[in-house]
Amino acid sequence: MALLVRLLPLALALALGPAATLAGPAKSPYQLVLQHSRLRGRQHGPNVCAVQKLIGTNKKYFTNCKQWYQRKICGKSTVISYECCPGYEKVPGEKGCPAALPLSNLYETLGVVGSTTTQLYTDRTEKLRPEMEGPGSFTIFAPSNEAWASLPAEVLDSLVSNVNIELLNALRYHMVNRRVLTDELKHGMALTSMYQNSGIQIHHYPNGIVTVNCARLLKADHHATNGVVHLIDKVISTVTNNIQQIIEIEDTFETLRAAVAASGLNTVLEGDGQFTLLAPTNEAFEKIPAETLNRILGDPEALRDLLNNHILKSAMCAEAIVAGMSMETLEGTTLEVGCSGDMLTINGKAIISNKDTLATNGVIHYIDELLIPDSAKTLFELAAESDVSTAVDLFRQAGLGTHLSGKERLTLLAPMNSVFKDGTPNIDAHTRNLLLNHMIKDQLASKYLYHGQTLDTLGGKKLRVFVYRNSLCIENSCIAAHDKRGRYGTLFTMDRMLTPPMGTVMDVLKGDNRFSMLVAAIQSAGLTEVLNREGVYTVFAPTNEAFQAMPPEELNKLLGNAKELANILKYHIGDEILVSGGIGALVRLKSLQGDKLEVSSKNNIVNVNKEPVAEADIMATNGVVYAISSVLQPPAIRPQERGDELADSALEIFKQASAYSRAAQTSVKLAPVYQRLLERMKH
Repeated sequence: MALLVRLLPLALALALGPAATLAGPAKSPYQLVLQHSRLRGRQHGPNVCAVQKLIGTNKKYFTNCKQWYQRKICGKSTVISYECCPGYEKVPGEKGCPAALPLSNLYETLGVVGSTTTQLYTDRTEKLRPEMEGPGSFTIFAPSNEAWASLPAEVLDSLVSNVNIELLNALRYHMVNRRVLTDELKHGMALTSMYQNSGIQIHHYPNGIVTVNCARLLKADHHATNGVVHLIDKVISTVTNNIQQIIEIEDTFETLRAAVAASGLNTVLEGDGQFTLLAPTNEAFEKIPAETLNRILGDPEALRDLLNNHILKSAMCAEAIVAGMSMETLEGTTLEVGCSGDMLTINGKAIISNKDTLATNGVIHYIDELLIPDSAKTLFELAAESDVSTAVDLFRQAGLGTHLSGKERLTLLAPMNSVFKDGTPNIDAHTRNLLLNHMIKDQLASKYLYHGQTLDTLGGKKLRVFVYRNSLCIENSCIAAHDKRGRYGTLFTMDRMLTPPMGTVMDVLKGDNRFSMLVAAIQSAGLTEVLNREGVYTVFAPTNEAFQAMPPEELNKLLGNAKELANILKYHIGDEILVSGGIGALVRLKSLQGDKLEVSSKNNIVNVNKEPVAEADIMATNGVVYAISSVLQPPAIRPQERGDELADSALEIFKQASAYSRAAQTSVKLAPVYQRLLERMKH
């Protein structure tokens, strides 16, 4: 019973999961970062937090583990400083920050947290200071002194020239009529302000940064007798328009406005939610070739994919981005959103010209380049961004360009540029037909391909799919990069030119003069039918030189013994198709003779039983042929192995003899059997 009592709390914790334990609810991301900063500062005394400060600025951040070791914010170097954690202060002569700040009212707390300008403007209004000093429970998101100083002069003048209306309303918009601590500030929530019940948007990011209308929380949870103060880095203003309404009133979004209307996405952009719109300006659309832009604008599906690729699934304020992160779009793609100094970047490019235009349902960043997703591109456009430009030039020269830019559903098997490092083939009828066999008659995805599948080409051939442990191959060519799926076509980047099969293994051998002696040997051994019928074979084919390299006596003896010849030849035939791209480091391939062949590959050189292959991947309809320069010999049974076999046989006979010995004592009929077993044991 005592053990049960001790284990009960653990069982409850496991049942409740990580979000709720006996220590209380899970900490928010902000609290976790603050906890890490406190941990890093504890060597300097109690309640000391480590803070990262951007060199050359006044920007400070509580540090998480990753930032602590990288010592960078948005790629810029930082220095570590140590200061009192929120809510604590130093005591002369003592280490660290041992004393809790004395509780006072909101007005006095503004001065304590470093928002004396807010305090000053509160004084100028007739009504607000008495509220801040009186009874109640309020939250104020107080702009720092630097935030007020950074306001445009005309905005600040309009506020201070009408303190009891404009300034009072602005300050009331920073206030909430109840106490709200950071653990209640949830991502995507809206708080009701004390100015006409206007909404304040809260975003609480996984990296611990909290924003209020995209202003960053600098110091949080400063308690007062009548509420709580959070210091923020901007003066915030009311938000009344949704994303769609902002697009409609901004002149720089004229083309975007027309595209949104044509796609029907206006219902999304004016509806509920919290999105980030990476809004292309008119200039961004003008950078795209007219032919490409007109094609996309005239294709509703491609247009919708294009616009969805500019909409992130969650609101992302610029202040929350301190390092690169992957974010998913409504299109289903991911964009790398990062920063470099003060500039935001998309996929590594600093293309955001204006950031943090806030809407009721998200945030808008203006961008000067269009982000065209693969799903809106032609095969030509996909190839332009891939390592297959040489192959695409060949298709164009062969007069096959219309297949790559039209509405035909197909998959292009495009060899990578390195395949042609020694030159490109001349464009003739044979090459054109070969290129047609690099086009599959359907738009495929590699993840759905399976072993043994056949694919029809525009050239009239059927190509086989081979799935190996670490590679996916179509005939002799293997996929070298993730496929790119376009509007109508899919691009597979391949590691070599594909060679479709041209007859059975026997046809291949007969058509190549290097194998005339092998063909004669196969016919003598009675294996012609095997290599002509349907099947899956890997044939390591000795060339004429391989046979001629054998001692004449040994060769004549082999060719004169059909049974032994068949045994040797079967050892050269694997019982599955193994192309060179599927070999990896080492594969043990079972032969038709029964023993296994050791096939390895290193630095693009294939070896079988440690002998180099002269030519790989000669494709046939029922297999693949490798030309080799020696005749392979099956492994001989070693004496030790032979001794082990004899010992096993003798043990089995002994067991049988013992059994019959006992039985023979009671049965005259079993006595002769017992005698025969004894004779076997003598041998």
